[in-house]
Amino acid sequence: MTEPHVYLDHAATTPMRGVAIEAMTRHLADVGNASSLHGSGRAARRVVEESRETVARALGCRPGDVVFTSGGTESDNLALKGIFWARRSADARRVRILSTAIEHHAVLDPLAWLAEETGAVVELLPVDNLGVLDLDALRASVARDPGSVALISVMWANNEVGTLQPIDRVVEIAAEHEIPVHTDAVQAVGSVPVDFGTSGVDALTFTGHKVGGPYGVGALVVRRDLPVAALVHGGGQERDIRSGTLDVPAIAGLAAAVEAAVKAQPEHASRVQALRDDLVRRVIEVVPDAHLHGAPAGEGRLPGNAHLGFPGCEGDSLLMLLDARGIECSTGSACSAGVPQPSHVLIAMGCRDDQARHSLRFSLGHTSRESDVDAVVEAIGPAVERARAARA
Repeated sequence: MTEPHVYLDHAATTPMRGVAIEAMTRHLADVGNASSLHGSGRAARRVVEESRETVARALGCRPGDVVFTSGGTESDNLALKGIFWARRSADARRVRILSTAIEHHAVLDPLAWLAEETGAVVELLPVDNLGVLDLDALRASVARDPGSVALISVMWANNEVGTLQPIDRVVEIAAEHEIPVHTDAVQAVGSVPVDFGTSGVDALTFTGHKVGGPYGVGALVVRRDLPVAALVHGGGQERDIRSGTLDVPAIAGLAAAVEAAVKAQPEHASRVQALRDDLVRRVIEVVPDAHLHGAPAGEGRLPGNAHLGFPGCEGDSLLMLLDARGIECSTGSACSAGVPQPSHVLIAMGCRDDQARHSLRFSLGHTSRESDVDAVVEAIGPAVERARAARA
């Protein structure tokens, strides 16, 4: 008998929405480069600009703030490197970049590269045991030498444990010294309210495949008056800071997905949070020493995130045991060359190495149902027993 397919890894990628598939496929057979001046080119350009306006309405920004990219990783790289280079070029004293120890590797790795290759001074600020940025540490770091800070980058919501960061307070601290703030909002858009204009941030990253759009397309929302050095040079598309022929069908799919996800956000959050809370409660009933990592359920956490620790288990073993039952989730650790590594997020939150390896992340999304929760609850007890036996 084939086990049911239960997908609970929406934080990694979520299924495409019907409106995004329809918008994308409508233009797959169209001919026309959006940079061409003839009729077909102008038609392609119209699709791009209408999509830009749709994204702007959904995220509370101006159309001219939206720079289309290939996704979250490119957007993070463009923000960090582009803003840093432009700011340092304008004032050689601006060599510091302040961020957090729990950022996604799409932020951490560019920061490490900037430090190693360009002399940037990167400071990764601490978080508490819930994964919330230490604002006093940020304030003290800025106050030590405000003129040397090129930018601050703090994620809107953590991809592993789901904790929301106090972006409004970060912006307040930065604004006192006119320091630009970038936020990786890949996990936040469509899950919690995100408004670029009212947030006060200067640059915001999001991507299509986390909101029900296609892979390989995303955007950096960045204020037009903030200088950004280009990473990719060529035809000068996208404000001359991101050259390359625009993927018109993917951009159309992205815009449709963002619009739908943001419109449905309140109902979506209420529904998946109820499912998430039910999953956490019932799993802990089955495995009493299981525990939730990150902020308590509520306003301080992504509604669909359940990051659970299972003492005495290896997360990778649990993942494969559940996968054999047709249940797909992820671990709280990253694998490098097949060697399990403890989660840098959990380590930053004060967990020991073994605690940082015994976790699973169940992330719910727009296709999640109560039957998915039922399947996890049924399978988790035997899986934990087998995983613990394997370590004995």
